[in-house]
Amino acid sequence: MKSNFGFTTKGEQASLYTLKNQSGMEIAVSDYGAVLVKVLVPDKEGKKVDVVLGYDDVKGYEAGTLYFGATVGRVANRIGGGAFELNGKTYALTQNDNKNTLHGGTDYYDKRMWRVEEADESHVSLVLRSPDGDQGFPADVDIHVTYTLTEENEVKLHYYAAPKGDTLLNLTNHSYFNLSGHGSGTILEQEVVICADAYTRADKESIPTGELVSVEGTPMDFRKRKPIGREIDADYEALVFGQGYDHNWVIDGRGSRQAAAMYSEKTGIEMKVYTDLPGMQFYTGNFIERETGKEGAVYGKRQAACFETQYFPDAVHKEEFEGPVVREGETYDTVTTYQFSWK
Repeated sequence: MKSNFGFTTKGEQASLYTLKNQSGMEIAVSDYGAVLVKVLVPDKEGKKVDVVLGYDDVKGYEAGTLYFGATVGRVANRIGGGAFELNGKTYALTQNDNKNTLHGGTDYYDKRMWRVEEADESHVSLVLRSPDGDQGFPADVDIHVTYTLTEENEVKLHYYAAPKGDTLLNLTNHSYFNLSGHGSGTILEQEVVICADAYTRADKESIPTGELVSVEGTPMDFRKRKPIGREIDADYEALVFGQGYDHNWVIDGRGSRQAAAMYSEKTGIEMKVYTDLPGMQFYTGNFIERETGKEGAVYGKRQAACFETQYFPDAVHKEEFEGPVVREGETYDTVTTYQFSWK
């Protein structure tokens, strides 16, 4: 179902596409920014709960700076020094996070109108033309993202691109999840699993050092389900630097596999995260400050968590990391799935 989502300050009309399944789940996606606006999930009593932070209309997304529900590219997370070398040529990017580039620079993908290619009750496919030189990256590329709501209560995100030259691609979704409801307060009592034996150590500016650190015996160990808040304020380097959890975990295994899970005892809602990418940034909303969102809710610190599947941050500068370089003639083709259940 397509509905009006308001007008941007440029006078562009944005639309909202609502998808539903037979189990009572519902999601909504906008063609402004290809953002995920709503994820409604029945709780253990059958009441629908919206489990993602967001805004009521396009003007909120246009003004917002926290990437609620955002499709992020060309390269999610950080590139150290705001530049990289490819085929012997140096490409300068926007330095928007100290001297580094975060989420593609300031000309964000989530601040642009995307074209809807297909839409029905179960899926919506969007495309963005990103020309050679866009954000400083080389090569023309059409970025495709398809959101599908399945009868297995999965929200599937399929990213696809076939660049017209060598470039970097590392797309992710920046939804903030609170399984007790988007306006319900902190997530510190909610429980998380991260299927990772190690994380990528980072410096004070969140640029990986290249070192992989075992989670064993540290507050970064989520191999067994535990409350997010149990060790979030521990005197541990990563938590001090990030002011909470904000790191990339090295997801065990290869191919499509489970990366994480989140659970709210209050609602009985569980979410499992699946990816075919090597890493995932787990971020606990440490820098949300009095942000007015949907239905007048005021969001604050640690009131949601992000599960951003990805190539490791700054991988273009780390030979030991699997890289985001996509050559001409190759395709970027990856799927992230958020699967919900309730009991």
